[in-house]
Amino acid sequence: MNLPLSNTMTFSDEQASLLDVATTFCREKISIATVRRQIASESGFDRELWNEIAELGWTGVMVPEEFGGSGLSLAEVVAIVEPMGRHLAGTPFVSTQLFARALLAGGSEAIKRAYLPQLCSGAIGSVALFESDGGWDLGHIEASATRDGDAVRLSGRKTLACDAAVADFILVSVDLSGAPALAVVKAADLPKERRERELVIDETRRCFSLRLDGITVPLSSLITGEHAQAALKAIRDAALLLAAAEAAGGIAAALELTVEYLNTRMAFGRKIGSYQSLKHTCADILVGLERSRSHVYHAASLLAAGEDAEIALRMAKVEAGDSMVFAGDRAVQFHGGFGFTFECDAQLYLRRALWLQYSFGDATHHRRRLADLLLPAA
Repeated sequence: MNLPLSNTMTFSDEQASLLDVATTFCREKISIATVRRQIASESGFDRELWNEIAELGWTGVMVPEEFGGSGLSLAEVVAIVEPMGRHLAGTPFVSTQLFARALLAGGSEAIKRAYLPQLCSGAIGSVALFESDGGWDLGHIEASATRDGDAVRLSGRKTLACDAAVADFILVSVDLSGAPALAVVKAADLPKERRERELVIDETRRCFSLRLDGITVPLSSLITGEHAQAALKAIRDAALLLAAAEAAGGIAAALELTVEYLNTRMAFGRKIGSYQSLKHTCADILVGLERSRSHVYHAASLLAAGEDAEIALRMAKVEAGDSMVFAGDRAVQFHGGFGFTFECDAQLYLRRALWLQYSFGDATHHRRRLADLLLPAA
């Protein structure tokens, strides 16, 4: 299959305003010291910070006004996520946006009215889509659901469910009679002992394995058929875009941290930033940053216009993911031996980069699919 390429890129007044406000908010509210305190905390979650985010209306940016949101698009959400990535924000914002995106794409009118207004008011959503084999195909589902009158009994296990411990609602992918389905599970129906924390490289992320055996949800909370397929595609597209936006912000922060260190560290009577090889590397990081942001806002523009954005999304994910890993790795290396210690902030960016690089598919995964989309069949 060959899809036409596009060079569409727009940047609305709403995006500019949100980017400016989010940049200021994150700079004032989410310092590295704040991030480290959150990592050391038991929950890894700052309720006060989340309430401020909700009060700003960010949780409902892309939710239609009839459900209490601002009626904008995912492109405007990108303008919030990029500064969050720059400051290593450890909030359930992205998880909540994926939950909302799925409901908007595939949820019934009743499901939308039941949950979207709550999200706009500060409720937290999450998604549980991955199986224990670690595959990135969202259509590969091992957890199952069985109808039992007006209820559905779930079974199986999901892994890497971000923010599941603090989520009010979790959207779980299940197999229903051989076809994909999505079930909205309320926190009250998923006991804490069924949420087992998983250790991941980015400690600002809190991920959990969910044991679903014995969990029952109302039949009305199920998304099935073509609606479930549409919701899964919407989650994938949003996840790729927001991961790339986070990475773009992270690249900018890693570059700033590196340049600041190069301009203060002395060696052999001169600042190490004066050495040409280190300058060249910083220039490469800057080029990667600009490429990444271009890909991100191009993909966001296509989605906002309702155009096919699969190629742009996969390209953005590859470019931003690889560029942030490079920026994080160089930041660690340029700090010398200190860079390999937990006390050095540079390794926090590398950890975030490695998490984002593999989130919803690594570069190899997406390049293989890009080859099928861009190259003619033999």
